[in-house]
Amino acid sequence: MRPPRALRGAARREWGPLAGTVRAELVEKRLRAVPMTLAAVCLTALLHVAQNQPWGLGPVRTLGAVRAEDPWWAALARTPLSLFVPAPDLPVWGALAQILVVFGTAEICLGRWRTLMIAYLATLAGTLYARTGVALGPGTPFGLPDADARIADTGPSAAVVGLAVYVCYVHRARFTGALVITAMAVEVAVKDNLAGKEHLVAIAAVLALCACTGRRDRRRAQGARPDSGTRSGAPPIRS
Repeated sequence: MRPPRALRGAARREWGPLAGTVRAELVEKRLRAVPMTLAAVCLTALLHVAQNQPWGLGPVRTLGAVRAEDPWWAALARTPLSLFVPAPDLPVWGALAQILVVFGTAEICLGRWRTLMIAYLATLAGTLYARTGVALGPGTPFGLPDADARIADTGPSAAVVGLAVYVCYVHRARFTGALVITAMAVEVAVKDNLAGKEHLVAIAAVLALCACTGRRDRRRAQGARPDSGTRSGAPPIRS
């Protein structure tokens, strides 16, 4: 049974521009469209294998495990690799699928370096919250118990959530973006843990970035308005 025409039209408006961009790049370049994503998937799989071996667990934790109790310099040094160390208590296929789909979409739509910037912004926002929440203590609204300071904070989930929200913002997929945010809020309500709260903080950081990006774009559009006597109707410059 085919969905109603109105529903198909809403789906095209929601996902049409995003799907068209991704499809065109993959058809033209195939796997060459997402080299960073493929490297991230391979690195995550390699780190998963390593941390499940007696000889690899120690080095992976030393180089890529971030905890709120760690000194700042150690946490910052480990953050780049921690993004690709899958959480040991979750199935690795979930992390690999998240990276392949969300990082791949973001790499095509945003570019390699902006994707990495937003991924690390979201990850660092969660890391900062963990330290702040432990310092505030469990008696405050945003506080965390002392036990959370010893949790190994690794994996791509905060980066994935942040990238998903930003891609939805860029391509005006408002319903999908709202659905992602709602799902993360429900996660915290059902399972009140450090990871869920970090996801919400990552979303807040990316939404702040979206607001700054929107303000910058509006200022550029106002500055690019044609004066009298010049050709009008030119499309705005896309950053």
